[in-house]
Amino acid sequence: MSLSHAVVWIDHQEAHVIQFNANESESEIIKTKSKHTRVHQRAGTLAGGRTDADQSYLHEVIHAVSGAGEILIVGPGSAKLELFKHAHTHDAKTSENIVGLESVDHPTDGQLLAYAKKYFIKVDRMKAF
Repeated sequence: MSLSHAVVWIDHQEAHVIQFNANESESEIIKTKSKHTRVHQRAGTLAGGRTDADQSYLHEVIHAVSGAGEILIVGPGSAKLELFKHAHTHDAKTSENIVGLESVDHPTDGQLLAYAKKYFIKVDRMKAF
C-alpha cells in the first residue's frame, strides 16, 4: 500500500501519526518514555523552567514518517517545532518532505485526518502553479 502523505499531531507526551492516501489510512500512537510530565518554573532560577526534548521520542516519531512523500506536523505547543528541528538535524532526507507546521489543539484522529486531507489539497494546488 502506497501512503504518500503523513500528518503528525505532537505534544511532549504523545504523537499521533497518520499516514494516508486518497482511499486508505494507517494510524499509530507513539508515547514518550520521559518521566517529566510538566516543567514548572521556580522563582529565583536562571533555567527558566525548560527541559530538553526527549530525543529518542522525537527520533521514533521521525522514523515513523520517514517513508512519506509529504509530511504535515501539527500540535498545540512547542513540540512540533522541536520535531521539525530534530528532523533537520538528524534526518535531512525526511526533513525535505516536511511541507508545513500548523497550530492545532487536540483533535480526534478522524478530525486530524480530515484536517490533513484539506491541507494537502491546498499544497497540491499550489504545486500546479
